[in-house]
Amino acid sequence: MFKNIKSLIIIFFFSSSLYAGEFKLKKIVSLDEPWGSSFINESDLIITEKKGKIKIVNINSREILEVIHNLNFKDYGQGGLLDIIYKENILWISYSEDRGDWKTSTSIAKADFDRKNLIFKNIFQAHPPIDSGYHFGSRLAIKGNYLYASVGERGQDMIAQDPTKHPGSIIRIYLDGSIPKDNPKFIDKKKWLPEIFQIGVRNPQGLTLSSYDGKIYASNHGAKGGDWFGEIKKGENYGWKILGWGGKNYSGTKIGPKWKPGFTKAIQYWVPSIATSAITIYKGEEFKEWEGLALITSLKDMSLRSLDFSNLNYVKENIIFKKKIGRIRDIQVHPKTGKIYFLTQNALWLMEKN
Repeated sequence: MFKNIKSLIIIFFFSSSLYAGEFKLKKIVSLDEPWGSSFINESDLIITEKKGKIKIVNINSREILEVIHNLNFKDYGQGGLLDIIYKENILWISYSEDRGDWKTSTSIAKADFDRKNLIFKNIFQAHPPIDSGYHFGSRLAIKGNYLYASVGERGQDMIAQDPTKHPGSIIRIYLDGSIPKDNPKFIDKKKWLPEIFQIGVRNPQGLTLSSYDGKIYASNHGAKGGDWFGEIKKGENYGWKILGWGGKNYSGTKIGPKWKPGFTKAIQYWVPSIATSAITIYKGEEFKEWEGLALITSLKDMSLRSLDFSNLNYVKENIIFKKKIGRIRDIQVHPKTGKIYFLTQNALWLMEKN
């Protein structure tokens, strides 16, 4: 049964000479460490909470339904239930799977959608499982019949340069978990695991499909600086931990160059770190002035930023707001209205024109 949730609506007003009009932010419901979300229709968002719950939130009535599930997850450090994505009555979820003896992996499971009880079945497990609570990633994106997923390097640094292991990579599989025969292993990367599409990432917590150019884009956490936003490219290497992307080790020592030939070059870097999280390429009616821009959310400075990357030689960045609603974990654009929904550390928020 749905539970009535009475939530205080908090509104902030902002204006900017760069964007037309004012906007406001409204708190919709309180949640407990929400992580990922996906629209299942025009009124309902399905949401994961890192500690293990899956909830359906009605954005109009603010009612919440908790859904039973069978995932063998482990809430450990940065792990737990992570991203979730809905399409045509099917759900995919990424999560930290309990693999025994304190070892976990970034895994992906699939289930037929049900409002009461979700029976998930694994379609991918990152190998090897690792005893670490760090850097699981993980976002999901669908392009046609392909499922893309970001897999963090679990704090193991140079494992991201080892294509015989999944941590530190972007994977591409079909929606049923089978492996495309045009993945890099079957073309010119014989030593790569068959699911791997790109290597050399650290802790990528943003992944999205652009409806404008059909490309997949990601955001990635650096160490002490060196966060980036960039395109996912087949068979290429973002360079971690050969490259530092402008950042340093937490001890203050140098990691490596920001970029060098032979590695994928990101579109935008952030030094110092802003702790990039979820991203989207905006398309919608509510904020027409942002059409085609990348919207970047962050944890550390709690900001929403826009990037105009139509000219890669002159990327224009704007801070839309900062430190207003807390650490921003996820972003979703309403499929009909174009209004924007955020997950923060403890709530679901709505952003709309005033």
